[in-house]
Amino acid sequence: MRIDILTVVPGLLHGPLDHSIVQKARKKGLVDIHIHNIRDYSNDKHRKVDDYAFSGGAGMVMTIEPIDNAISALKQEREYDEIIYTSPDGEKFNQKMANMLSTKNNILILCGHYKGIDQRVRDHLITREVSIGDYVLTGGELAAAVMTDAIVRLLPGAIGDEQSALSDSFQDNLLAPPVYTRPAEYKGWKVPDILLSGNTKLIDEWNLQQSIERTKKLRPDLLE
Repeated sequence: MRIDILTVVPGLLHGPLDHSIVQKARKKGLVDIHIHNIRDYSNDKHRKVDDYAFSGGAGMVMTIEPIDNAISALKQEREYDEIIYTSPDGEKFNQKMANMLSTKNNILILCGHYKGIDQRVRDHLITREVSIGDYVLTGGELAAAVMTDAIVRLLPGAIGDEQSALSDSFQDNLLAPPVYTRPAEYKGWKVPDILLSGNTKLIDEWNLQQSIERTKKLRPDLLE
C-alpha cells in the first residue's frame, strides 16, 4: 500500500508516522508513506498557497492552483483508489471505513488548513471527504495521521497477532470487553474468576456479554 499526504505543515506528520506500529509497517515494506509540501507546487515566488475569500469574512482559503498542481503531478505517477480531503464537515471516519481503506493500493490524503480550500478542489479533484469528529482542528494533519494509523495497523503483518486487530472495539459494532493481566489480585482487587478458569468457551461467552453490556451503557448508538 502507498499513502501520499499533501500538507502545508509537513512537520506535524513526521512524529506520529515515525513510531510504533506505523514505523514497523514501513520498515517491513507493508506501506509506503510520502509527505508532500503543497508549497513546493506553488508558482508564487514566495510559495504562497492561500488568499482571501471572495465572500469576505475572517480567515484565509487555500488556493486551487498549488493543490491541482500537486495532485496532477502525483496522478501522473500512479492511479489513486481514493483522493481524500480531511474536513470537519466530511463523512465520519469509523472502523468500517478504516477496514475498507486498508484494502486499497494507493490513497492520497489532502490536509485542509486555514479556513478551508477552494470549493472547486472539492468539486473536481476529491473523491471522498472525511472527518474524524465533530470539532475543528488547526489543520487536517492530525486527522490524516489518525486515519493513517487506523488503516496501517489493519494491514496483514503490521501487528504480530493479526487476530488482535480483528477483535478491537467497533469491528462488530461493539466495544471491546475489559481486559486484565497479572497479578490476579492487587490491593484486594481481583480478576474475575471466569478469566482464570481456562474454559475457553465460557470466557468467550463472558467477553461477548461484557462487550454488549459496555456498548449498551457507553455507546448505545452503535447498537441502533
